[in-house]
Amino acid sequence: QGLPVLFKHWLKNEEVEEGRTAVLFCELTKPSARVEWRKGDTVLQMSDKYEIRQEGTRVELLIYDAEAQDA
Repeated sequence: QGLPVLFKHWLKNEEVEEGRTAVLFCELTKPSARVEWRKGDTVLQMSDKYEIRQEGTRVELLIYDAEAQDA
């Protein structure tokens, strides 16, 4: 079974100017663990607006052309 995946570095609130790229990230205790990014009940998917990167234990969400509604 193994140990559960935990957060080593929790997600923090970030401020970014409208029109810029917001970068949110967290760090996990295990590499390559499956992560879902959500806004409310909606699971975010890769698109022109969102990019999801995962390298080892670090997982990032990039929000391009950030707007107030992305909060």
